[in-house]
Amino acid sequence: MSISFKTRSLDLAMMRRMDEHSPTQLPADAGKAKRPQAASSKPGPSGPRGIGFQQLRALRQDYLGTVQGWHRRWGDVVQQRLLLYRDFSFLHPEHVRELLVQSHEGLLRWPRATEIFASAHGQSVLVAEGSAWKRQRQMLQPGFAPKRVDALLPLMVSAGQQALQRWDGSGREAFGFEAAMTQLTMELILRSLFSRSDEAQGRAAAEAVHVLSVVAMGEFYWPVSSPLWAPWKAPKRRALATLDGFIRRELARRREDDAPHDDLLAMMMEARDAKGRGFDEHGLRDECMTTFLAGHETTAAALTWWGWCMASHPQEQQAIAEELDLVLAGRAPTAADLPRLPRLNRSIKETLRLYPPGAALITRVAATPLHVAGCEIPPGAMVRLTPALTQRDPRWFQEPEAFRPERFDPDSGHGEIPRGAYLPFGAGPRVCLGSHFASTEMMVIGALILQHYRLCPVPGLPAPTPRLDITLRPSQALKLRLQRR
Repeated sequence: MSISFKTRSLDLAMMRRMDEHSPTQLPADAGKAKRPQAASSKPGPSGPRGIGFQQLRALRQDYLGTVQGWHRRWGDVVQQRLLLYRDFSFLHPEHVRELLVQSHEGLLRWPRATEIFASAHGQSVLVAEGSAWKRQRQMLQPGFAPKRVDALLPLMVSAGQQALQRWDGSGREAFGFEAAMTQLTMELILRSLFSRSDEAQGRAAAEAVHVLSVVAMGEFYWPVSSPLWAPWKAPKRRALATLDGFIRRELARRREDDAPHDDLLAMMMEARDAKGRGFDEHGLRDECMTTFLAGHETTAAALTWWGWCMASHPQEQQAIAEELDLVLAGRAPTAADLPRLPRLNRSIKETLRLYPPGAALITRVAATPLHVAGCEIPPGAMVRLTPALTQRDPRWFQEPEAFRPERFDPDSGHGEIPRGAYLPFGAGPRVCLGSHFASTEMMVIGALILQHYRLCPVPGLPAPTPRLDITLRPSQALKLRLQRR
C-alpha cells in the first residue's frame, strides 16, 4: 500500500490552497534544485496594505496548504505584510540553520504565541526569553540527559505492559488506537513526573488539553484575545482550571510526602542555578505544566501516525517484528536494547518526517536587524518556518510523499539529508529539551506493541486526514484493527 495514496488527503489540502493563490506550477527541474532560490525584491504577495483577515482566515482553515501555496509561487523565501507585521517565510534548510542556529540570539519567540501559551504554561522554559530562559534551561537540562531518561525506562515499560493488558479485553476490530496512545502517554508522563497516575484525572486532563489545543489554534489568528471572563471563553476557563488544579494538587501531595522519589518532579525540586537558587512554587508549577503538556501530547500524536504507517505498510511492520523477536526474544526492552533496533528507530524517524507533531508554528520575531537569503529583516518582523513542508521537499527527500524508512540508513543509497532539512524537534539552542525522552518513549511503546500485535487498517474506513491544532493529528480519531501475533 503506497503512502502517497494514503497521505493524498494532506497533499490535496495543501494543493487546494496553492491553487487559490497561484496560477503557476513548479518548474520541471524543481526537484533537482540544490541551492536556495534567489529572493526577488518583492518575493510574495504585494500591495500597499499587504494582506489581512482574508489571509488569516486561509491560514486558520488550512495553514500548511496556504504556506505551501506561497512557496510554490514565490520560491524558498516569501516576503509580505501580514496585518501589522512584515512577514518572512523560509523553506530552504540553509535558511533554517541560519535562523535557528547562527542568528538565534537576534530572534525572539512570537509574542502572540507566547501570550497564548502563557495562559497555561505560565513563565516556564517554553515561554521565557533571555536570561530567564537560559537559567531555566540550564536547571532542567540534567533531568533530561540520556542517563536520567534511561533510568525512567522501566516506568515506560510498566505503563506500556499494563496498557496492553487492558487492550486484551477490548474489541479489537475497530480499536481506538489514537485514544489509546493518548491515554498511554498520559500515564507514562504522570509516572515519570509524579511517580503515580490516576486514570480518571488523566482522562479529564486529556480532554482539557484537547480543548486548549483547538482554542489556541484559533486564537493565533486574532491580534488580541478576549478576556478570559468572557462568556464564550467558558471552555477555555474550565480546561485551564482542570489542568492548574491537577498540577497544584500533585505539588501539594509531594510537599506532604517524606518518601524519596526518583522522578522528574524530584529533579526539578533539587535543581539549582549558578547562584544556588531553586525554583519557587510558581516556577515549579509552570515547569511541571509544560513537562506534562509537552510530554504526552506530541508523543501521542507521533505514535498515532506511526501506528497508521505500520498498518498501511505490513511488510515493513513484519520486518520490524522480526527484528524485535531476534533482539528481545519475547522480553521487554531495556535501554541497552534500543540501539540494537535500527529498523524500529528508522520507522519512527520516517513517521516524524511525514507527520511531525510540530508541523508548523516555529515563528520568531526579529529583535535586531538580520540579513538572511538576500533579505534585510528589520526588527519587529515575523520569521516563519514550516518543518512539515521542508521535510517533504523533493530536493532533499527522494519520493517525499512515500513512507521509506530506509532513507535514514546510510547504506541505503539515499542522498545525504542536509542539516536543517529534518527538524522534528526543532534546531539550535531552543531544540526540544525532551527530545531524547520522547524518542525513548516512542521506541519502548512501539516495541511493546509490535511484540504482541499486528496493526491493520479497519476495512471501509478512509485514510486519516491530518488536521493542525498546535499538533498534527488525524481529523477523525484513528481506529485500527489489532491482531494478536
